[in-house]
Amino acid sequence: MRKQKRLSRLLLDTAYNIGTPEGVELRLPVAGLAPRSLAWLVDALIKFATLTVLSIFLQVLGDLGGGIYLLIVFVLLWFYNVLFEIFNHGATPGKRALGLRVMNANGTPVGWSGSLLRNLVRFVDVLPGCYAFGCASVLLSRQFQRLGDLAAGTIVVYAPKTQASGKPDGTPPVPLKTRMTLDEQQAIVSFGERASLLNEERAEELAAILTPVLEDADRARLLGHANWLIGERSAS
Repeated sequence: MRKQKRLSRLLLDTAYNIGTPEGVELRLPVAGLAPRSLAWLVDALIKFATLTVLSIFLQVLGDLGGGIYLLIVFVLLWFYNVLFEIFNHGATPGKRALGLRVMNANGTPVGWSGSLLRNLVRFVDVLPGCYAFGCASVLLSRQFQRLGDLAAGTIVVYAPKTQASGKPDGTPPVPLKTRMTLDEQQAIVSFGERASLLNEERAEELAAILTPVLEDADRARLLGHANWLIGERSAS
């Protein structure tokens, strides 16, 4: 019975605790092998359907159509996952259908470098066939990480009901009027990036911790400051 429960936990999901720079512990529901496999299957069917439909229309273009088809295959093979993970809150259509998303192991949104690396190493995960290395890595890793996740420092979790993007929450940017240290600025940015992972009470509690630094700042204002800081760093 105990072995059956362990196998069920490995295949389905578990919880992953991380500590944030603000001193708050987040409990993230990490996805196991079964939901990740189903998400991969959905994405594979989407790619297959896309290529099948395009091949029918591109046949009329002869050699030019063949060249375009190979280009599309290349893009789908290398950038399908990356583009969706960056521009769709860490979720391909398959992951979104299963309620999953990719994020950094520290709880922040996945970036270009992390997404590119985890998907580049995917070609090692598939060896020697049927994702054998990747499945073994997921089952043996405490956070259910395949080799690509281990290399990039990413995890696959169940997406929170409220999604966060590069500019958290879509709150309008609010410039900082108080001079702050880099550590204080990073704490505010980290709060904004992780705000969607916190329930309302926990978010308000964390905002209260940061409030003395800014004198009068509630949760919405802190998110605005986080957006402004992220925008400033992106522009620099």
